[in-house]
Amino acid sequence: MENNAKETAMFRGIFETTIDAKGRTSLPARFREILIGTHGDERFFLTNSVPVDLGNGLYSSGLLIFPYKEWFDFEEKFRVSKGLTSDQRKSIMRTIISPAQECCADKLGRFLIPPTFRKSAGLDREIQFVGTMDKVEIWSMSEWDKVRAQDVKNFPSGTEAAAELGL
Repeated sequence: MENNAKETAMFRGIFETTIDAKGRTSLPARFREILIGTHGDERFFLTNSVPVDLGNGLYSSGLLIFPYKEWFDFEEKFRVSKGLTSDQRKSIMRTIISPAQECCADKLGRFLIPPTFRKSAGLDREIQFVGTMDKVEIWSMSEWDKVRAQDVKNFPSGTEAAAELGL
């Protein structure tokens, strides 16, 4: 059976790994294969994730990896987007776009997560890489547990939309 290009183009899976005291970690091999094989570039952009509302005024944040070319598509979509208030545009600019940094893993998949990102995402030794189809999220274990608990609360169980997806 032939591989469907859409099947191989997506980042899928959750990979536990570590980050050292200097902020070095390794991109999972499967995600490196997708960056190079599907997106044609080993470079990527690292930035803050969209804040997750945990309720009661609490938020959790991780990091996002955008494939290199997709980052520029995102910036263009943002540039021409309509429907966002001035404050929402500023929030996206300050949270996602302004702090973004171009990165490239070495031959072993290692790359450096800068201190500002480690601090904003609360990254310590144990971290998770989470494939989200078109991007990769990076979470500290403790923040990931909080986000997953909120996901359970937000899950659309019993809804028509979930049924349409076959869930």
